Amino acid sequence: MNKFKYSNTNKRYYTLDYYYKSKYNIKVFKVSLNMGLTCPNKDGKVGYGGCIYCSKMGSGEYAGDKKKSLKEQFEDVKSIMLKKWPNAKYIAYFSANTNTYAPIEKLKKAWDEVLNYENVIGINISTRPDSISKECYDYLEKLNKKTDLTIELGLQTIHEKTSKLINRCHTLECFENCVKELNKRNIKVLVHIINGLPYETKEMMLETVKYLNNLNIWGIKIHMLNVLKDTKLEQLYQKEHFHILSKDEYVNIVCDQLELLHENIVINRLTGDPKLEDLIEPKWIIKKVCVLNDIDKGMKKRESFQGTKCK
Repeated sequence: MNKFKYSNTNKRYYTLDYYYKSKYNIKVFKVSLNMGLTCPNKDGKVGYGGCIYCSKMGSGEYAGDKKKSLKEQFEDVKSIMLKKWPNAKYIAYFSANTNTYAPIEKLKKAWDEVLNYENVIGINISTRPDSISKECYDYLEKLNKKTDLTIELGLQTIHEKTSKLINRCHTLECFENCVKELNKRNIKVLVHIINGLPYETKEMMLETVKYLNNLNIWGIKIHMLNVLKDTKLEQLYQKEHFHILSKDEYVNIVCDQLELLHENIVINRLTGDPKLEDLIEPKWIIKKVCVLNDIDKGMKKRESFQGTKCK
């Protein structure tokens, strides 16, 4: 059986697990943390209400409790993960809301603190491309020389009409400039995109991936749109009943996207983990393993790999 060059399993794409095991020769997992920050499109700096799909947790459903200290959060989340992987190293993952949107001294304190935790080998910071100050870029450059640093940027789509609909409140040019600034400092860039955004066609979703091939990014997260309770997206869905991708449609689109993506882009995620009690649609998303298995089957049936159709 032919194997993908960046895989030691049946996966036909470059998994994050393979990347870390190849680099550190041990299992590495993320410990999600919550600094209790907000976003510039929530507090009025660029907009109000946040992205229409964003939950009340600021996409930090599996992060620690913001009422607790970072150390307490870290130990809480780590203790759960260690049951599955007792011998592992950790990435401190700042995941909830916009994690560079605070005074630089507050950010420094949090990032420097987690680097002192035992077996932490890196930091992953989730943020927006419009929310990194010059002094923050400069400190990230220093941080990058001390640890395995990744900056996760929310893009979601390259299409302006969709971006306005979902209330992203930043431009594609802003995103490009942010990637360039991070590239100048040799900082790894991880990009988050969403399939199934309201009224987007399959071709539009593929165009987003083709666009990313032309940038110097390290990794990508691909998510299916989740309609969650008590969000503006739920209100839009109840009013307009826009099309929700079926599992087969989603799997087919992801397989196409994998074929288009350059083979050296690390696939950090291919589906999400919504909390069942918050989920309106799609119901099929809760069976994460089934979705991933179907993607594997789809790539095998096609006899293709990540990058097969990358120009």
